[in-house]
Amino acid sequence: MKRLLNTLYVTTQGSYLHREGKSVLVSVDDECKLRIPAHTLQGIVCFGQISVSPSLMELCSENQISIVFLSYNGRFIARVNGPVSGNVLLRREQYRQADNLEEAAKIARAIVIGKINNSRIVLQRALRNNAENPNNFKITDVINHLSNLLKQLESAQPLDTVRGIEGEAARKYFEVFDHLIFTQKDNFYFKERSRRPPMDNMNALLSFLYTLLVHDVSSALESVGLDPAVGFLHRDRPGRPGLALDIMEEFRPYIADRLALSLINLKQVNGQGFHKTETGAVLMNEDTRKTVISAYQNRKQEEIMHPFLGEKITVGLLPYSQALILSRYLRGDLNNYPPFIWK
Repeated sequence: MKRLLNTLYVTTQGSYLHREGKSVLVSVDDECKLRIPAHTLQGIVCFGQISVSPSLMELCSENQISIVFLSYNGRFIARVNGPVSGNVLLRREQYRQADNLEEAAKIARAIVIGKINNSRIVLQRALRNNAENPNNFKITDVINHLSNLLKQLESAQPLDTVRGIEGEAARKYFEVFDHLIFTQKDNFYFKERSRRPPMDNMNALLSFLYTLLVHDVSSALESVGLDPAVGFLHRDRPGRPGLALDIMEEFRPYIADRLALSLINLKQVNGQGFHKTETGAVLMNEDTRKTVISAYQNRKQEEIMHPFLGEKITVGLLPYSQALILSRYLRGDLNNYPPFIWK
């Protein structure tokens, strides 16, 4: 199994990333603040006004380290990669199956099964951990609804039907998401999913975590030779990493949603770390962003027994494991694509 490496998140505005030998240096106002050996990194994510030297881009290219540029608020701008790795035959098979609606529906159905199962488990855990919650009957209703949707997916379905079931499952899940927030209700509440831009603190936190997650999934897909842009559930759209968004669906509830709820319910973030702009968009300040990134990195270090591989791996390697399993399916080594289902 691949070794979990670090992702360097650079949030300090005006930082300059450059190279010294085989190391990555981060300087602010001509003063070196950080020095990291390149071989310990799997990716660099830059938020806002961050500069990167051409020589460092060359070093990253040589070591398969992706560099992602995001706006200060986390909107994707660009991704810098070295030469495409992996067997060209694998990508050709990916493209063929993506163009075949029947095959695409088969993979999409597996992904949605994983997402709905993991969403249901998040809600079931909330019931067990908060037995006195007066809204538990609403959560139970949604759990039952998700179970019924899973039954519909037990047999093959057209791609549009699979998408419709996924959309209904997401809508029902988020209908009770506010009932999973137990503290700081004046500052953190959830009415509906809003993005580009997020319109409340909860959506701002979720969107930021989803941004971190899609970066990790994209890197994992590229590392096994798959094209992150060509998906099965999410169809092609210029600038959209369709396959990364596909695989991320399996991890949204387990990694991002659970972490967001923990940060709020344990009061590791608070309302003072968010502010609303004149346009109504809600943004996180730099200290809160650092807190979230640190918690995300810590979560990635936790170990879990992979339900299909049958071995312990870190949470941070889950995107890589699913990318590897998907590549084996596309090559014909597996009869089906087994999604990640949290036990």
